[in-house]
Amino acid sequence: MGQLLTNLNSQQLSHWLTEASQAANKGKLPNYIPLLQQTPPNLLAVCILPINHQINAQGDIDKTFPLMSIIKPFLLFYLLSQLGKEFIFNKVGRDPSNYPFNSLEQLQIDQGFPRNPMINSGAITLASLLLGKDGKTRCQNLQKWLNKQANCNLFLDEFMLNSVQSLPNIRNQSILQELVKQNQINEPEITLDTYNHICCLSGTIIDLARLGLLLVNCPSSLSQENCLIVREIMTTCGLYEASDTFAKKVGFPTKSGVSGAILSLVPEEGAIACYSPALDAEGNSISSLFIIQKIAQFLAS
Repeated sequence: MGQLLTNLNSQQLSHWLTEASQAANKGKLPNYIPLLQQTPPNLLAVCILPINHQINAQGDIDKTFPLMSIIKPFLLFYLLSQLGKEFIFNKVGRDPSNYPFNSLEQLQIDQGFPRNPMINSGAITLASLLLGKDGKTRCQNLQKWLNKQANCNLFLDEFMLNSVQSLPNIRNQSILQELVKQNQINEPEITLDTYNHICCLSGTIIDLARLGLLLVNCPSSLSQENCLIVREIMTTCGLYEASDTFAKKVGFPTKSGVSGAILSLVPEEGAIACYSPALDAEGNSISSLFIIQKIAQFLAS
């Protein structure tokens, strides 16, 4: 029958954190966002939040970090609730990508139709649908909605945003140009600014776990179907090229961010949030994946 999240004790979790901290030595920090490159690579935090809200958190739990790509499933969830699934999936697909998350080639192969909402082309397209006069206003609207629904305290990290904007992201610029060329988006400058803003929404490991619980224990005011759609796409697309292997090995709906955070959902049980900045070749946190796999093995035992 297996174990439950609530059966996992603090001593076992602490042991896994010790092991995970050693695994981080094999990873690298991202080199295209200066502030992320300056992050101490030994930071490590985990939060397990069951549906009954008994928090089990350890490590650098007060450290704040940007969600980066972990905002993508919540951008999708928000827009599904505002615009409906038919409208959204006329704008983006639901299929896994064969290329990296920032691939222009995948978009060109698909003739300008983003393969899914978890890669940059899909998330940039969805960012264009947010309402507001500029990127900051659009980001605030999403931030307020998520904080209200998930009872968390996301904030915009202005220093991280400045760092993101300090270097030209050639790949995102190329994706943006292709989306404009294919008439997928209007207002490209505001769209990219919106995307950069929402990726710099930040919080603690507990904030991230509370966000995850929103998709596990969907409030009655929101659509259960939309929660299931987002979880399905997280499972098949949330870790980019590593998604299929991870889904077969672990099976949890999971999303990673280049900041080193990873969010995994255990349906009907709770959320697992991990943070460790050192990344593997696919851009996923080595230590975070290690911890989630250990928890999955425990639940299956």
